[in-house]
Amino acid sequence: MSLIDHLTSTAGLRRVLWADALSGSATAALHLALAAPLAAWLGLPAGLLHASGFVLLLFVALAGSLALQVTPSRAGLRALVLGNFVWVVACVALLLGGALSPTPWGQAYLVVQALAVLVLAELQWMALRRQRSLAMA
Repeated sequence: MSLIDHLTSTAGLRRVLWADALSGSATAALHLALAAPLAAWLGLPAGLLHASGFVLLLFVALAGSLALQVTPSRAGLRALVLGNFVWVVACVALLLGGALSPTPWGQAYLVVQALAVLVLAELQWMALRRQRSLAMA
C-alpha cells in the first residue's frame, strides 16, 4: 500500500483530519494570542490575524468532529475541503494581491500556510473521491 493509499483510507483520513484540527488549533491560538506582535513581524493587519483565528476555530471544530467519526460524513468532508481550498486562495491573494505589503517573514508565512493547507485539502479530497468510488462499487 502506498503512502497516498494509506493516507486516503478511512483510518488514514482520520489521521489527516486530526492533523488539520491540531495545526488549525495551533494557528488559531497563535493568531488570537499574538495578533499584535505577529502583525508587526509579518506585515499583516492585526485585525486580519485576529479574525482569521476565530475563523480557524470553526474549521478546527469541523475537522475534529469529522476525525471522531468512524466514517467521516461526505457532506462535512466536502465543506472542510472547500474551506481549506478557500484558505489557500486567500493566502495566495494576500501574497500576490498588492493590497497588503507582507514582510519577507510574512511572505514566507503565507507560502507555508498555503502549501500546508493545500496538502491537507488534497489528501481530504482524494479520500472523498475514494469513498465515492468504493460506494459505487
